[in-house]
Amino acid sequence: MENVVKNFNLIKQEIEDKKNVKLVAVTKTFPISHILPVINEGHTHFGENKVQEAMEKWTSIKQDFPKINLHLIGKLQTNKVKFVLPLFDYIHSLDNFKLANKIAEEQIKKNFKPKIFIQVNIGEEAQKGGIEINDLENFYKRCIEDFKLNIIGLMCIPPFDKDSKTYFVKMRELSENLNLKDISMGMSDDYMEAIKQGSTFIRVGSKIFGARG
Repeated sequence: MENVVKNFNLIKQEIEDKKNVKLVAVTKTFPISHILPVINEGHTHFGENKVQEAMEKWTSIKQDFPKINLHLIGKLQTNKVKFVLPLFDYIHSLDNFKLANKIAEEQIKKNFKPKIFIQVNIGEEAQKGGIEINDLENFYKRCIEDFKLNIIGLMCIPPFDKDSKTYFVKMRELSENLNLKDISMGMSDDYMEAIKQGSTFIRVGSKIFGARG
């Protein structure tokens, strides 16, 4: 556990002069006992990619630590939306109209509006989720005008086998075109480059908590 705190503080030191950057500590697959040292350091932003796992791990912890912000960084299926609100404060993976409509319905029922990133298929990969670049502007407009969603920015996962920088630069351009101030990009291997290109939310897991089993 000492290593977890040490790793966490090293990253915090790396980004301490980047006042607008939020570190999302990605805790998927790790038990709360592994995460508590970071919570006790005062950190408030944590990411999970599976709804069921998050419900089991975070429901009571969020009551004990009300300042915690939970981020859903994995794919969200429409039938899970009712469990996501209000447990998750942020959703990073909005990628279709059906999901947008479901979130819109649920946020009225729960009287809770999560902060949402639109996931962009920045590498145009068939196997990945995300809105195609050519469809992004129309999708964004419908999300805010028709569905009344709180879209705060864009998110991407660049292709694993290529240099991330090119895709981060493109994300910054897309974000500026839509006049959005937040971008969720950058993980354990490339978060410093992502920050250079304008990322405001970095999603770091293994570099803090170690390798997953």
